Amino acid sequence: MTNQGELAGRVALVTGAARNIGRAIAVGLAQGGANVVVHARSSADAAEETAALCRAAAPDAQAVVTLADLTEPEDVKAMMAAIETRFGKLDILVHSAAERADAPFESISYEDWRRIVASILDSAFLCDQAAMPLLRRSDTASILHIGGVAGHAGVRHRPHVSAAKAGIAGLTRALAAEFAPEGITVNCLSPGYMETARKGHLPEHFRERPVPLGRPGQPTELADMARFLVGPSGRFVTGQVIHFNGGWHMAG
Repeated sequence: MTNQGELAGRVALVTGAARNIGRAIAVGLAQGGANVVVHARSSADAAEETAALCRAAAPDAQAVVTLADLTEPEDVKAMMAAIETRFGKLDILVHSAAERADAPFESISYEDWRRIVASILDSAFLCDQAAMPLLRRSDTASILHIGGVAGHAGVRHRPHVSAAKAGIAGLTRALAAEFAPEGITVNCLSPGYMETARKGHLPEHFRERPVPLGRPGQPTELADMARFLVGPSGRFVTGQVIHFNGGWHMAG
């Protein structure tokens, strides 16, 4: 997608934007002209790299970094307060932050279960709720959750991730129904095997079954879809889970 300036003047917060999918989405929104708030939990240097890429993509827009633990309500409230002070509003919230793990079901401790679910689902709830007063100040407000194929297809050794990602889809539909009368769109973009920098091996489900299109997805491709969904051409799309996986999971 080329730089068309369709997001000029808008303010976007992208959580988990220090690298990979979150970084690609942040840069893609900047290419559309948006001011971008780049969130990371603790990776300040990587987040600054993302912000620099956003500034290069849109010299007339702003890109700033915010650090916050999105599982802590006070951190989330402080992040939104800083956005209000700087920009006075929020037009776009893209929630990409998440932690993933692989483990056999019977070996998962309750602490590990809570940590993964909190990083994915609790953080989305906290961000969405804290952002709502700012989003209401926009006449083009959008929330985009980044889900995952594990929440829709049966995969082994990721029950905590699968449960949380399925919850993200449910949260998306519930908020879309609640806030449609206010013109706020809420969607979920659910990627499959993406070509990203990973810690450890490729997840088992992707090793066992190849992508029908024969390749992983590119973060820039996902960013283009995200930019469409939160942009002016996506204003009639809400409550949807958009599967982005090269045919690995075909939803009915």
